[in-house]
Amino acid sequence: MPTKLKEFLQRWLITTVAVLVAAHIVKGIRYDTPEGLIVATLVLGLLNAFIRPVLMFLSLPLVVVTLGFFIFIINAVLLYLVGQMKHFHVDTFGAAFWGGLVISIVSLILNSLTGTGNARVTVQRGQKPPDKPDTGSGPVIDV
Repeated sequence: MPTKLKEFLQRWLITTVAVLVAAHIVKGIRYDTPEGLIVATLVLGLLNAFIRPVLMFLSLPLVVVTLGFFIFIINAVLLYLVGQMKHFHVDTFGAAFWGGLVISIVSLILNSLTGTGNARVTVQRGQKPPDKPDTGSGPVIDV
């Protein structure tokens, strides 16, 4: 199997699991059929790949001013748009916001566990050697 296809399928599976978790946790997000869920996650993935970067660029000042909080609004808008499909439903923008938050957290956890995507959680701890000067960098938590 080609590497790009394998990565695409892994990301799609992770997104599907994350949307499934959000549908069970968040009131107002539901799907009629498993096929509807699969198609919705495919459409969400396509929107995230092509529309999200444009929205991020256009809203960059808002993202900076809100310290990144506006990214959750962008995620909610995209999920709300996907929720207008035939077999996948997102009732309110509030449900889309909380669903987007759940999807982000679940995706981060699954991507970290599987090594897929760019999500990495790294904790480094150690002492500086006595012969090296102090660079001012202490323990690092890289998310």
